Amino acid sequence: MVEKPDRYRVGEEPRTVDERDSSDGRENLGNAVEREWEVFVREDDDDALRHVGSVSAPSADIAYEQATKLFGWYANDIWVCPADAVCRYSTHTLDDDAERMTISSEDEERTHEA
Repeated sequence: MVEKPDRYRVGEEPRTVDERDSSDGRENLGNAVEREWEVFVREDDDDALRHVGSVSAPSADIAYEQATKLFGWYANDIWVCPADAVCRYSTHTLDDDAERMTISSEDEERTHEA
């Protein structure tokens, strides 16, 4: 029997760019410069789509250009989607506001075959 892990919904806040304002040296936190895009690629027709990373860009077309250069120059398919449209669930509490999520499969048996 495989134990079900506790997962947390994380990443509701946009990522930020940590910069120093050149005029007074103060930290400028919380101002993401561009929209974030999650990148998925399929290397061959028979492969599953897989997440390979993320890029920051003002539009999907520019995100596609960046993703191609960084992750997918060899791939058959490249998908980019707005990061704010992707919900992340993890066994790690990656932020202070992570909310524990439960699913209603308490009596469902789970097995894992190696």
